Amino acid sequence: MSIDTNNNSEIYNMITKILELQPTENKRNKISGKRCYTWNYVVIETDRDPYFDFINNFLDILEPKFDTLEGIGITRDKIILWMLYEYKQQCGIEFNPEEMLRLGNSGIHLNIDCWQND
Repeated sequence: MSIDTNNNSEIYNMITKILELQPTENKRNKISGKRCYTWNYVVIETDRDPYFDFINNFLDILEPKFDTLEGIGITRDKIILWMLYEYKQQCGIEFNPEEMLRLGNSGIHLNIDCWQND
């Protein structure tokens, strides 16, 4: 999950308090020393892990907080759910209609990036 804060550290900290989640530190910014205020929360799932229903889990976190987030200037168009998918031989991704409907009704963007692991 990624939330654009317009590079505002106060908004970044408010999101952390509102969502009651510790954001994932961006390694690129840590290396470069530049401060980036895009708020990220990352869940890494491997083939050995149980399925993580990221759309419904993240919407369960966000939906009750939409009004509070909008109160600090975080509109739904500033929130993106990212799925990063590494595959061997074939990339197959499936979503059920109910979660797609829920995501669409929420106004949250979904981005999917796939790459082949050689």
